[in-house]
Amino acid sequence: MKFFIAAIIIIGLSLGAWQIYQYWGTFTPQTQTAPTPAQPVITGNQLPGLPPALEQDLQSAEQHGAAALREFLAAHGKKIKDPRLAWIELDYVVLAGESNPAEARLVFAKVKGRLDSSSPVYNRVKQLEKTYE
Repeated sequence: MKFFIAAIIIIGLSLGAWQIYQYWGTFTPQTQTAPTPAQPVITGNQLPGLPPALEQDLQSAEQHGAAALREFLAAHGKKIKDPRLAWIELDYVVLAGESNPAEARLVFAKVKGRLDSSSPVYNRVKQLEKTYE
């Protein structure tokens, strides 16, 4: 009889310990934050700052490569305002990165220093940051 009572107590304690262990596992740290809303995808054509008269010249310069885009920026850079200017300069950084990485890094540093986190171009700067710093 003592044996059966001891076995029932041991089995009861084991099941109780197992239930406590399972209950303890349901507690997970609440470090998960609410998901941030997705940022809208921005293209350079949507950004303000480029006079409409220069749109055709910009498209032509982008099609002809980094050198043509550098000449476009040198000729018309004063007429273009941010955020569109920053977007065009980042396009130049990407194009010039293969042929002239030192100049691409300089232009990237200039753009990054000029922008703040509220700029619509800031996400693109963060994407290119690992490559051009």
